[in-house]
Amino acid sequence: MLHLRVISPPELTDDVLGLLDDAVGVTNLVVLPGAARSPKGDLIQLDIAREAANEVIERLQQLGLCAEGSIAAEQVDLSISDAADRAEEEAPGEGDDAVVWAEFARKVGDDSRLTWAFLAFLTIATQIAAIGVIVNSPILIVGAMVLGPEFGAIAAVCFGLLRRDPQLIGRALRTLAIGFVAAITITFACALALRGLGWIGPSSLNGHKEIEFIVKPDRWSFIVALLAGAAGVLSVTAGKSSALVGVFISVTTVPAAGYFALAAALTLWGDVAASVTQLGVNIAGMVIAGTLTLTVQKAYWSRFGVRLPARRPRGSGHR
Repeated sequence: MLHLRVISPPELTDDVLGLLDDAVGVTNLVVLPGAARSPKGDLIQLDIAREAANEVIERLQQLGLCAEGSIAAEQVDLSISDAADRAEEEAPGEGDDAVVWAEFARKVGDDSRLTWAFLAFLTIATQIAAIGVIVNSPILIVGAMVLGPEFGAIAAVCFGLLRRDPQLIGRALRTLAIGFVAAITITFACALALRGLGWIGPSSLNGHKEIEFIVKPDRWSFIVALLAGAAGVLSVTAGKSSALVGVFISVTTVPAAGYFALAAALTLWGDVAASVTQLGVNIAGMVIAGTLTLTVQKAYWSRFGVRLPARRPRGSGHR
């Protein structure tokens, strides 16, 4: 269940209420005329089943509320109401399976932006992965996987491909490219310093059978990336953060970047090439599977038609 807060200019409120009164999945509708001050207008609050939210939000946008008013949504963690239960039963499908596209678009849009936090987390994760390689510690490798923030940008690429939005795709790819280049460069510099101090050398990567999967990309690497990409998109659209942690642990993007930086500092060019291949295989597999998963979800939900009224002329006297 989602809670929507709508600020509507008075001249649009009749149209908004005409839409909401007849829409499936809407309950707990409250109207406070003239309550909103910035922007000015009528305050309308309601709860709506997730599986019915897309068409209602899209119709509200078509009414012009994005420009002349406001639409905000938040998750309802607890709702004790027979009316809310009936609204969810009337809406098609299951709430846990529903994709609220406006919510997903905002999330991946934010995740596709290059920020200092993204660079810091990716750099720290890459350095932890490199240390995990040096000390032959699978635990550190797993920790680096979980810490890496790159999946948000990968999901943005998938959504951009679904929507055929070259601007979103370009921004997300730019974030990934700059992020990994910065993380690898800083980790490479640190590895050179450690080599200069005599802490590591070419022999430091010998006998590490527990983590050699990082530099051995094969068909299984691609299959795991496909599965992780599908699971990652499902976890984001369903809001299942615990499942997303499992996705992070499944793919070796950050460990491959860490191994790349370390191998380059030790001039082990064979391992450098293998690390680059592993990184590319993982990202490509996740993008392919994530895009296909979004396509299937969109096709699935397009089968359900939520009953909405025809657009009414302004000033229809609904109130």
